[in-house]
Amino acid sequence: MVAENTSPLRLVGEVDSAKRRQIVDGARKVFMDLGFDGASMGEIARAAGVSKGTLYVYFDDKSRLFEAIVEEESLEHGKQVFNFDPERDVTTTLMDFGQAYIGVLCRPGGGSAIRTVMAIAERMPEVGRNFYNNVIAVTTARFSAYLEVRVGLGDLAIDDIPLAATQFTQMCQASLFQPFIFQAAPAPSPERIHQVIASATRVFLSAYGKK
Repeated sequence: MVAENTSPLRLVGEVDSAKRRQIVDGARKVFMDLGFDGASMGEIARAAGVSKGTLYVYFDDKSRLFEAIVEEESLEHGKQVFNFDPERDVTTTLMDFGQAYIGVLCRPGGGSAIRTVMAIAERMPEVGRNFYNNVIAVTTARFSAYLEVRVGLGDLAIDDIPLAATQFTQMCQASLFQPFIFQAAPAPSPERIHQVIASATRVFLSAYGKK
């Protein structure tokens, strides 16, 4: 009979990780409901179902806790997989990328984190920088790399690739992202997203398509 090999250190690590997850999940709800300024460590502890003492074991203050949440959001965005296979035609790739990109930015319930980051970026610039670098800049770099390949293949004629990549993503956001993020409109429908991305794709290829 083989005894079960369960390390005490492993069990402690799993409990520690689960407790941290419990705190972060509770804090996310409080921050999304009340905003950064409205949230308190006491409210977060209640939402997470832990004591304030336990909360402070894991996080020194609500700023560190919020940074942890933003880091998770950034990593989640960074996991988004876009199909930049150079074997696919350019129009299909642009359409698919644009729709997936806006789907991430304007997903229902997903705007709260971005709004909160925008609200505190002046006070906590490192939070804003980290979110920008890990979400927007990473996506733009991936798209730029794809455009560089298509330029090399002779399909596109672009002098400033990073600028062109930003132009396309900004056109994709046109009439969609700002109304959503400022809560002037709900998350756009798939039909509206398709319409806007199709227009952005036409304009982009008109400017940069090989003549």
